[in-house]
Amino acid sequence: MEATTEKNTATFTHLSALSQYIIPFGNYIFPIIIWTTNKDKSEFVNHHGKQTLNFQLSLLVYSLTLALIAIPIFIVTVLKNIPFNEWNDHHDFVFNDFTFGDNIGIITIGLIAVFLFFCIKVAEFFLIIYASIKASNGEKYEYPLTIPFIK
Repeated sequence: MEATTEKNTATFTHLSALSQYIIPFGNYIFPIIIWTTNKDKSEFVNHHGKQTLNFQLSLLVYSLTLALIAIPIFIVTVLKNIPFNEWNDHHDFVFNDFTFGDNIGIITIGLIAVFLFFCIKVAEFFLIIYASIKASNGEKYEYPLTIPFIK
């Protein structure tokens, strides 16, 4: 049975990842601080700290991969329809002959990547809450689809 302080520390390690909504990169900074200061004191806290960091790093890899798909698609689709040699009287961009029919396949791939990104962010929020509840109950939890960067 884990001590109450260990359960609280492990729970707070998971919940500290939610600080990303207030502080940029808080989902990495605060779990690292909590984990490194307490990993030698408790195997339970060590396990949950590793899980939290591995999950956040895995989500970073997944998000960057989706961004590498969606951003170039958006840029190519938009830029190929802007005539850079022609400006109107107000110096605005004018889209010539933009039709969804010519771009529907590539736009669909980009939209799927954006949709998957939002699904990942929603799942992240609920999985952090679920992991926090497991930690507060004294249970070990492993996030799904996590790459084990820290062993």
